[in-house]
Amino acid sequence: MMRPPCVIALACALASQAAWAKPVNTGGTLPIPTQFPTGPAYPSLTNQAPSYSYRDALADPRLLTLIDQGLTHNQDIAAALANIEASQAQFHIARAALFPEFDASAGWVHSGGDRGLGVSSSAKGDAFNAQGIVSSYELDLFGRLRDLSDQARASYLGTQAAAQATRLTLVASIATGWLTYGADTSLLQLARDTAKSAQASVELTRKRVDGGIAPLADLRKAEITLRQAQADIANQTALQAQDVNALRLLVGADISPATLPTSLADASGHLSTIPAGLSSDILLRRPDVMQAEDALAAAQANAAAARAALFPRITLTGLLGTASTALANLFTGGTFAWAGGSTISYPIFRAGAAKATARQAEAQQRASLAAYRKSVQAAFSDVANVLARRGTIADQLAASTAARDAARENYDLTSQRYRGGINPYLDVLSAEQTLYSSEKTLIATVLADGVNRVSLYRALGGDRLDGPGLPRPVRDGG
Repeated sequence: MMRPPCVIALACALASQAAWAKPVNTGGTLPIPTQFPTGPAYPSLTNQAPSYSYRDALADPRLLTLIDQGLTHNQDIAAALANIEASQAQFHIARAALFPEFDASAGWVHSGGDRGLGVSSSAKGDAFNAQGIVSSYELDLFGRLRDLSDQARASYLGTQAAAQATRLTLVASIATGWLTYGADTSLLQLARDTAKSAQASVELTRKRVDGGIAPLADLRKAEITLRQAQADIANQTALQAQDVNALRLLVGADISPATLPTSLADASGHLSTIPAGLSSDILLRRPDVMQAEDALAAAQANAAAARAALFPRITLTGLLGTASTALANLFTGGTFAWAGGSTISYPIFRAGAAKATARQAEAQQRASLAAYRKSVQAAFSDVANVLARRGTIADQLAASTAARDAARENYDLTSQRYRGGINPYLDVLSAEQTLYSSEKTLIATVLADGVNRVSLYRALGGDRLDGPGLPRPVRDGG
């Protein structure tokens, strides 16, 4: 005996309560070591991975202002939010297929006419009707619709993870651009100071050449340092302007000069080093790894749906209605009627298309598994490289600082010996060029240290979402 549509709806609602947040089959043990590398190139690691935000790692108020503006106005973030909304809507559409579609309709017909038209008196009057229809509701006996719903949900979560990756990249890019602006500002000031000193050296050397005291080669040597510094001034002026343009694009709005650092030392002074956890499990919270895992889950659900499509489909239809010639009697006894039916369909011959579709989905699942495992390997390599740089940058910075200090002392001593008539002026010019080069090397090393701190924040990928930007991902069922 056919059950009424309300019973069908109840059965569907109960079936939809099944746990459809299925565990993802990641192919067993992940193909990476359980611990990050150790050795002379690596820093000491903590026992547990800390929880942190960009406000912990990038604590300068001016930089935080730019980051907050970027998370609000950046167009990549806006597109990511729109993609989340579209993916969420698609998930709800797919999930709606688990429930029967119930349509209601009502109607009124009035009949009448003249005797000349041949209309009998019994055919005249009003007719009212109201009915509800369940059309083409598929019983999900083999889980095809649930698998398609799982696929849509995994795709939705993947969109969230992609958006979080966009957010993480944006924060790191703004911080790197801010540091680069500070470095170019320091290099510009260094070039100006060097050009001023070199200009004085050129004027002094020209007088010595005109007086026959120094050879012309000394003048040309002094001019080389001056022209190099002048070229660096022009180059650093352009780079500084380009840095502002790049930050303006990342932020998505105009930026105040008060938010920019005055030098590299000013920019890097408030950056913190996020401690890394010893276990490589921290990689699993990186947005790119989560996105790859969600893609794998979607591929697994799609393969399951393709396999379920090989089985028969049972479709139910139902109607519950009432009809009366008087509106007052429309819902009285004797006017109700209901009907129901079902159909079963099974493909007899499709030239193997259904099986080929299932094999294609299974192959795509294997490809997604390989992509997921590779993303974990790439994340491990990324973190290991950043840690290797973190473990050695302090020694490099100390060596660059010592080299700069030695070059400065050598320049001072050479100048004193020249004034005492011991060294030729050519030694002074050479010491000045060495000092200029060592100053630039030190600035580059300080920039590398700051960028490495930002890279460590990005590579660990465990940012707490306590600022503006994207919503916190919801990764549990429902």
